[in-house]
Amino acid sequence: MTHSEGRLTLDINSPAPTFKLTDVFDREIDLASYKGKRVLVAFFRHAGCPFCNTRVHSLQKHYAELKAKRLEMIFFFESKKELLLKSHFHKEISPIPLISDPDKVWYDAYGVESSALKSSKSHFTSFFQKVFEAKKKGLPVHWMAGEESIKTIPAEFLMDERGIIRKVHYAKGLRDRMAIDEIEAFAELG
Repeated sequence: MTHSEGRLTLDINSPAPTFKLTDVFDREIDLASYKGKRVLVAFFRHAGCPFCNTRVHSLQKHYAELKAKRLEMIFFFESKKELLLKSHFHKEISPIPLISDPDKVWYDAYGVESSALKSSKSHFTSFFQKVFEAKKKGLPVHWMAGEESIKTIPAEFLMDERGIIRKVHYAKGLRDRMAIDEIEAFAELG
C-alpha cells in the first residue's frame, strides 16, 4: 500500500484485499473462491451515474468473451441494494456480481478516491454528453439518493489467478477508465 493524496492506495504485485460478501442478488461472493481465474474488480459511483452506467454497459458487452478467457468481473456500487434493484438495467447485470457498499468499507480498503475537484471538472466538461449517451442506450440517469457522494472517483483492478493485483487504475476523472483492449489482453495473456 502507498499513501497517495491523503489515502492508502493499492500497489501492483501485492495481494488484493479479500472479501466475502453477499451481492444484491443474494449470492455469496468470496474473492478467495476466484483463485485460478483472473478478475476485474471495478468500483463505481451511484446507481444513476451516467459515467458509470455507460462503463458497466460497455463491460457487459464483453462479458461472454472475457469469461471464455477465464476473466471474471465483480462490480461495486455505493448505492443501497434496494436502489440498485429498482433499476431494470442493474437487475440485468447478473450473472456479474453486483455488490452494494453504501458505507464504502471496500471503497476505503481499495483506496478509492473522493475528490470534489475531479468530479466537478468531469461534470463541467462532459456531463451532458454522457447523459445523452446513457439516455440513448436506455441506461438509468438520476441524481444521487441518500448517502451517495458526488465526489467518488471510480477505480478498477485486475488480479491474476493467485489474487495478486497486476494492474491498478485510479481514475483521473469520471470518464477515465482502463482501456477495454488492456482488459482483453490481460484476460488472454495475464
